[in-house]
Amino acid sequence: MINTFLDSLQFEKRSSMHTITSYKTDLEQFSKYLLFQYELNQPESAEPAMLRSWIVSLMEEGLSPVSVNRKIASLRSFYGYLRKKNLVKLDPTKILSALKTRKKLPVYVEEKSMEMLFDGEGFQEDEPGFRDKVIMELLYGSGMRLSELIGLEVSDLDLKGKTIRVMGKRAKERMIPISSSLTELLSKYLTERAPAEDTDALILTDSGKPAYPVFIQRTVKKYLSTVTTLSQKSPHVLRHTYATHLLNRGADLNAIKELLGHVNLAATQIYTHNSIEKLKKTHQQAHPKA
Repeated sequence: MINTFLDSLQFEKRSSMHTITSYKTDLEQFSKYLLFQYELNQPESAEPAMLRSWIVSLMEEGLSPVSVNRKIASLRSFYGYLRKKNLVKLDPTKILSALKTRKKLPVYVEEKSMEMLFDGEGFQEDEPGFRDKVIMELLYGSGMRLSELIGLEVSDLDLKGKTIRVMGKRAKERMIPISSSLTELLSKYLTERAPAEDTDALILTDSGKPAYPVFIQRTVKKYLSTVTTLSQKSPHVLRHTYATHLLNRGADLNAIKELLGHVNLAATQIYTHNSIEKLKKTHQQAHPKA
């Protein structure tokens, strides 16, 4: 039944492979717990107390509230699917409550550091170095997710219109405007890069194959390490950086929401906290009574 549910995520909801893998891990772990603790090999027959027992065991093992909440979300999605298919009468997850977690401010790179990265001589003047610069400029200049960058094809670029078509979560398409400098960079990249082998993928590895997540993650970490001491140096940090810099320069929050592809404004509002922290810092430094 778990495999059927995962298939529905992939083919009906068009969830990302990262989401599917996470759900698969959580549900398989839950199934093993049911078998070991209750000798039950059918998760659809689990009672509410069994779900609560598993959650308690995870907390006792020291799993973080964020990780526990993700597993609760996996259970809710799974049993919601079973209810929709009339395979269970009651939803056993109704007794579960999400754990309280600390709200973390999005980590971002300062504007001066990003200027140093692109204005300096950190990128080698060869084809891989040029491609790496395109990766960094795309992530910072558009705020797209890692999965969206991986999925970009040459046909998604409209260099005349200075836009990029991106396929976001749940197959939701959006158009992202890009700067003139990024447009020129992409145009030069398409002209000078080696021919691709049986693929329309925009970003290629040194061997001409479509780029993959770890390849992009390594690239981002390599270049961010030259301009920042942040512990996190990931593509998502560049997404946070894009949104924070837009907000700091007066961009409308609703506009940022659309650019990022957020479903609701609440997901975008986390960036306002960074702006408030910046204002507090300015006040403490400049006001005589601070």
